Amino acid sequence: MNILIVDDIHLVLLEKFDKAGICYNYQPDFARADAEKVINQYDGLIIRSKFQVDQAFIDLAPNLKLIGRSGAGMDNIDEEYALSKGIKLFPANEGNCDAVGEHMIGMLLNLMNNLNRGNVEIRQGQWRREENRGYELKGRTVALIGYGHNGQAMAKKLSGFDVKVIAYDKYKTGFSDQYATEVSMEEVVKQADVVSFHIPLTRETKGLIDEEYLLHFRKPIFFLMGARGGIANVPAVLKALDSGKISGAAFDVLPIEKFPALGEQDWYQDLISRDNVILSPHVAGWTFESYFKLSDILADKIISDFNTK
Repeated sequence: MNILIVDDIHLVLLEKFDKAGICYNYQPDFARADAEKVINQYDGLIIRSKFQVDQAFIDLAPNLKLIGRSGAGMDNIDEEYALSKGIKLFPANEGNCDAVGEHMIGMLLNLMNNLNRGNVEIRQGQWRREENRGYELKGRTVALIGYGHNGQAMAKKLSGFDVKVIAYDKYKTGFSDQYATEVSMEEVVKQADVVSFHIPLTRETKGLIDEEYLLHFRKPIFFLMGARGGIANVPAVLKALDSGKISGAAFDVLPIEKFPALGEQDWYQDLISRDNVILSPHVAGWTFESYFKLSDILADKIISDFNTK
């Protein structure tokens, strides 16, 4: 086994590979063009989000037996084509689910209590108590869309807030546990006060959250997007904020990330002008702890597979 590593990862992965006798070439500065020149020499590839591992790239790698991603989700990898070539896929979803859960709850509490707005106003010499009166989370219904590692971690963290947690997952059944109750989407739109998304970006989920999707919610909701930016149509969310369908929105991910491209979007100025919208730069799952855990878990998965051969 000889693995090409083209992204920055925690050194725990290299240490574990050394002990397991797995050969690797650690090239965190490689661009796609660099990887294309040598990938035919390797049995494995480890990547985070540097570039798309698409059909064209996979076709350059006739010896490829595995692709590992030191992150949650595999949306930058053509999973279907890779599997058709007999390539095993190793995500590390378990590594950052606690980080995502904590971050999204933090964003929710910020929204419900106007923390960003109050902080800015005080720095500007304004002391407005009534205008910044907040809402309590206790007693509300939080709906999780998707109940994989991230959804489950968030449900567990919500258990101390005296909320009702419901979850909808199109691809799972019978998953009710002590932290969340499985419901239909019909029940989600009836009951939800808060909606948090924990689903991957696929052909099916791209652009899922549009005007029609949001129209069905019976009560005003707090909207949390910490999954993948391509799932949400931002203008539709802005329209729902205008109509009162959404009381506040938090985005850790956006359909377009990084500047200058983000600043060139038609909706960008509208989005940042609102004090009931908070944003973070795709860091919900990127804590100091998760940086270690993502590589640690990925190494264990690959080594376990290597040792079973």
